[in-house]
Amino acid sequence: MHKLPSVVVLGTGGTIASSGAVVTQLSDYKVGKGVDALIEAVPALSEIAHCKYEQVSNIESYLIGDEVLLKLAQRVNDWLAQPDIAGVVITHGTDTLEETAYFLNLVVQSDKPVVLVGAMRPSTAISADGPLNLFHAVVVASNPQSAGHGVMAVMNDRILAARYVLKAHTTGVDAFVVPEQGVLGVVSGKDLQYFNRVTRIHTRQSSLHLAAGLEVLPAVDIVYDHQGAGLHMYEAALAAGVKGIVLAGTGNGSLSGVARQGASLAASRGVAFVRSSHVAQGSVRPSVKDHEFHTIAAQSLNPQKARILLRLALLKTNDREALQQIFNAY
Repeated sequence: MHKLPSVVVLGTGGTIASSGAVVTQLSDYKVGKGVDALIEAVPALSEIAHCKYEQVSNIESYLIGDEVLLKLAQRVNDWLAQPDIAGVVITHGTDTLEETAYFLNLVVQSDKPVVLVGAMRPSTAISADGPLNLFHAVVVASNPQSAGHGVMAVMNDRILAARYVLKAHTTGVDAFVVPEQGVLGVVSGKDLQYFNRVTRIHTRQSSLHLAAGLEVLPAVDIVYDHQGAGLHMYEAALAAGVKGIVLAGTGNGSLSGVARQGASLAASRGVAFVRSSHVAQGSVRPSVKDHEFHTIAAQSLNPQKARILLRLALLKTNDREALQQIFNAY
């Protein structure tokens, strides 16, 4: 008889673990279900893998901070180091799923698959999407084809790379996309197929390791630029002692007059300053302005992911050129 692979499901909370008072309640629902209940609600999982589980947290993902992130990374690495574990699935709220996925993509030290999964509708809703998403996540995490792809998200039948995935809709079940780069593959029932691979550095190849005993990451703020923006947001961030600032800039990471002042202030205090964009697609590439204003180009990372990479990169260096090389490679 064929032995089923072992997959660990780590619960963190989110809509997938939420319930509403009636089947039509699609907002203002409450997180409360444990990861054990999520697994029990999908009996077909027993046909795919032997599922172990652990509750890391049980909160909405917009409440996740360093404590949960660092604990989650440690538990993922601990579980993947066990020879009998084929992969890890993480149930997660969708609001910051892309951030946690990219963080883990940089710090997980294994080629084994790590899959984040969530739901856009609570478990009590008509046509709840969580159970099938969870089933598909375990299918992906338990399949040998999934090794070496880095951290992934599985939502709405699609396998999405953590490096590129973003939430592009507030409530739709098709909220998660990778617009330019394309999905890694698709999953339907027990079958999956990969089309693409991620070429940027990730997981086992990453040098952005978390030191033992690390309790907090360097503070980095995102400043959103817009017409008529003021300098006070930069001044407040610097006064609070941040080690880095990410500009959610207009267009191609354009530096408005105020943003240039903010970058100059940051440089004068030895604070790293990354140019990103609040435009949904495209890359902010290095340019001559980066040398002039001591800034770093975020490449194709959106502001929230640029913040994650900068926080980890600052554990290694504060040199602008070195930081730019990290953004070029990751």
